[in-house]
Order: sequence, then C-alpha cells, then structure tokens
Amino acid sequence: METRGLDPVPDGERTGRVRTLFPTWVAANMAVLLLTMGAGLIVFSALSFWQVLVVAAAAPVLSYGMVGLISIAGKHGGAPGMALSRAVFGQRGNLAPGALIWVARWGWETINAVTGTYAVLAVLDLLFGVRSTPALIMATLTAFVAAGFLLSGLGARALLVCSAWSACLFGGFSILVLAYLAGATPWQDVLDRPAGPSSMMIAGIGTLAAGGISWAPTGPDFTRYLPRTASGRAIVAATVGGAGIVFLPMVLMGAVMAVGTPGLAVTRDPVSFIGALLPDWISVPYLLVAVIGMVLINAMSMYSAGFTAQTLGFRVPRAWAVGTNAAISLFLGTLLMMVANSFIDLFISFLNLLAVTFSAWIGVFGMDQLRGRAYDPVALLDTTPASAYWYTGGFSWPAVAAWAAGLVVGLLFTGVQWFAGPLAATWAGRNGLGWAVTIVVSGGLYAALPRPGSRRGATALHI
Repeated sequence: METRGLDPVPDGERTGRVRTLFPTWVAANMAVLLLTMGAGLIVFSALSFWQVLVVAAAAPVLSYGMVGLISIAGKHGGAPGMALSRAVFGQRGNLAPGALIWVARWGWETINAVTGTYAVLAVLDLLFGVRSTPALIMATLTAFVAAGFLLSGLGARALLVCSAWSACLFGGFSILVLAYLAGATPWQDVLDRPAGPSSMMIAGIGTLAAGGISWAPTGPDFTRYLPRTASGRAIVAATVGGAGIVFLPMVLMGAVMAVGTPGLAVTRDPVSFIGALLPDWISVPYLLVAVIGMVLINAMSMYSAGFTAQTLGFRVPRAWAVGTNAAISLFLGTLLMMVANSFIDLFISFLNLLAVTFSAWIGVFGMDQLRGRAYDPVALLDTTPASAYWYTGGFSWPAVAAWAAGLVVGLLFTGVQWFAGPLAATWAGRNGLGWAVTIVVSGGLYAALPRPGSRRGATALHI
C-alpha cells in the first residue's frame, strides 16, 4: 500500500519504467461509452466510415499528446500534478484551479460509476434475468464506488499491476468482438455511407478529445516514480499509444454497430443496449471485463483526487481524502440513475464543460513547462510565506490571471444542454472547440506576462 502523499519521490526510489505507462493509459480508456460516442458520429454527425476513422485516430493523438507532455513534469518534479502546480500558481493561487479540478472530478467519477453500474445490471439481466429495481441499483452503485475507492487507496503500484492485467483481458475480448462484428456487419451499407460535412469531423474530434484532456493533471501522478533520465519522447509515445490502441477500435466498433442499430446513439442505458447486440457468450464476459476497466478508471481518478484534496489543505492521508470523492460520486450517481432522462446528452454536455475546466490549467501549466520551469522539492511542501513559491501574498498573479481569463473566454465559446455562452454560435463554438480556445488564451496570455522568480534554486525541467 502506497503511503506517500504530496512529498516528492527521492531519486533513489524512482525505479519505475516508461513501458508501464502503456497499460495504464489503456486501462484509462476502457470505457463502453466510447462505443456510444462512435455511434453518435454516424447518427448525429452523419459521417462516413472513413471520416469516423480519421476522427477516432486524431482525437487521442491530440488529447493524449497533451497528457503525455504534461506527464513529463512528473519525472522532473517527482510529485503529483497538482502539487507541482503550486510552483506555477503559488501556494495560495493554486487553490482556485485545484478546487475547480477537484469538483470536476466528481462529475467524471459519477459518470463512470453510473456506466459501470449499468454494465453490472446488464450482466445480471443477461445471466439470471434479474430486472433492475431501485434497491438493486443502489446496491450495485455502492459496490462499484467502493471497489474504486479501495483500489485507489492501495496506490500507484496496485493500479499499475491491475492495469496491465486488465489491458490484456480487455484487448483479448475486444479482438473477439471485432471478429464477430466483421462477420455480422453489412459492410456494403457501412462503406457506402456518403461523407458528412467537414465541420462535423472537426466537432467530432473536439468532443472526443475533450474526455482525454481531463487526464492531463493526472499524468505526473504516474510518472513521478520514473527516473529523471527517462525519455520524454517515450513518455508521450507510451501515453498516446496506450490510449489510441483502445480509442480507435472502440469508436469504430460503435460506428459500425450504429449503421444497423442507430438506437445505440440515443439509448438511456448504453451498456445493456450493447449487450443485446452481441450473443451472450461474447457480451457477458466482455461486459464483465469492461466493468473491471471502469473500476480502474474510477480508481485512477480517485487516486489523483486524493492528491488534489491534499493540495487544498485537507490534512489527512491520501487514501482518506479520496473518501470524500467516493461519497459525492455515490450521491450524484444515485441522482443521475434515478432522475436523469437523457444520460448521453448529459454526458456530452459534461465533457465539454469538463474540457474547458481542465484546459485553462493545461494552457498555463504547459506554457510554464515550455518556459523551462524548475522545481524546488522543499518549496512544494512549504505552504508558509517562507516558501519559494509564495510569490506575492501566496499568488503568482500572472498565472492566476491567465488561468481565469482562459476559463472565462473558453466558457464564452461553449454551448451545452443547460448553458450556452454568447460566442457558442461561432465557428469554434459550433465545432466543440471551446477547450482549444481556452488553451490558446490561457497559455498565450501567460507567455506574454512576466513570470515571477522563485527564491531558491531548483532542478530545471527539460522536455
């Protein structure tokens, strides 16, 4: 069980290997909702198979390329992402983006917990004919959240081991599903679909990339055990490769399924719908493995959420800090399953808002890396005015101002189910690129502003 919190990992304990990042990011993308999003590209965006292929290949390269670049900071600073963020925003200035990212994780964990619960309920129905009841839904949701909480409490090593095994299992069953679909799909209908508008391709890339972007602050959490000599290029390649090897076939599978069954794109319960499309001897083990994957996704998110809570001042062990997230996701998951009528619409709206939230931080933190950030391990943990990262009253005002400006401007270009910014009807807004505007504004403004210097020496970061 990992007991280390925010404190940087000493060089002597950095025995990790870059290759372990590959299954980690495979596990982070073992989400059945990728099938539904692939179906949406066919049903709502009216794209052809070849256009979906381009979208499914471009989205992980774009989003997880940024995750990989941010992850490089972990091997240099040896600390979690939101702890390293203190060097950028200041000890007090980091509280604002940290709190917003922490709250955003509640939504991500809730969406994933609900999807995992649907998967368990689908398996119970397929195997035993057990129908969902409010009591069964609550029991299943509670068990799912508890499993993620317990696994996250074990720490990085347990997550890496579980990710490696689940990646192999999920990969094997995905190949089986692909083989079945290859024989059962009316390929002439699939390939003869006319091409859709290019704007819908751009919007599809933007929407699919939005989910991956939310992992950026988590990246350093899994690279802080790597030696300083680890290759930055290898880190990016392992991150993009692990995500892409799952992302591409899952989105394509969803698109192929939607040609014959367009209901996949609009169903309230996407998991049981998918189970009904496949024979039981494939769907049952596939959904069981998918459940394991979704537990891992929640565990990874909770693992990082524990660090984020600690950076906000919760003076408790990381494992206990995660408990707050678990309780909140259980509460919100109950509301979503019992009350919400349109799960997919909520999910897409949430992804777009989530992307803007994380992108404001990415723009500033990423630009700070490019400007040659140096990390002082002592100053990262020193939250007093004596800290090298206290700056002016605890704030790095250029970073905080750039973050806030990027966030506000990004929201102006964002339109979702319950919110529409005044610029949502522009080209960037219509194509789901509010998060891209956020990165450009926050990163560009931070680059133009002078960066305050720290008051101690530190280890420079080189990409």
